[in-house]
Amino acid sequence: MKTEKEKMLSGALYNALDPQLMEERRKARLLFKQLNDTRDDEEELRLRILKDLIGKAGEGLWIEPPFYCDYGSNITVGDKVFFNFNCVVLDVMPVTIGSHVLFGPNVQIYTATHPMDWEERAGGLESAKPITIGSNVWVGGSCIICPGVSIGDRSVIGAGSVVTKSIPEDVFAAGNPCRVIRSLKQ
Repeated sequence: MKTEKEKMLSGALYNALDPQLMEERRKARLLFKQLNDTRDDEEELRLRILKDLIGKAGEGLWIEPPFYCDYGSNITVGDKVFFNFNCVVLDVMPVTIGSHVLFGPNVQIYTATHPMDWEERAGGLESAKPITIGSNVWVGGSCIICPGVSIGDRSVIGAGSVVTKSIPEDVFAAGNPCRVIRSLKQ
């Protein structure tokens, strides 16, 4: 029989009120509270906290507080990734981010989702779908990236977009719902 965490990470319906999952979320909340309370001149402390919070990070990860996530352990980032102020990552399933990625302020990344069937939803079950963001991507401020989405390398997502479907590489995409506006290939 699978644990609730195993169900969660496999994309199956799971109970988010499972004690193990609640404890892991509590640990993440304590860490991002520490991060969010740091002063701008406490760079070394911020980097130590990020090392404990983020599952796997390359060199040069920088997150401007405040920052919020569910677990942190399900986030993988490449080198030189920057999150501007007030970003949220609901990392119920893996969130994989390439290198040299820029996130504007208020970007929200949601792997978590809930059943469309009201009875399942009322029963407290939820699920998730992973998100992948390629390298050299720029996500404009106040974007929402929905469960199961991939964004291709070198693409730009316009500010305020709601990304409900995967976006290919080398394009500028924007809107609600987000759609490809033009190619960025020369």
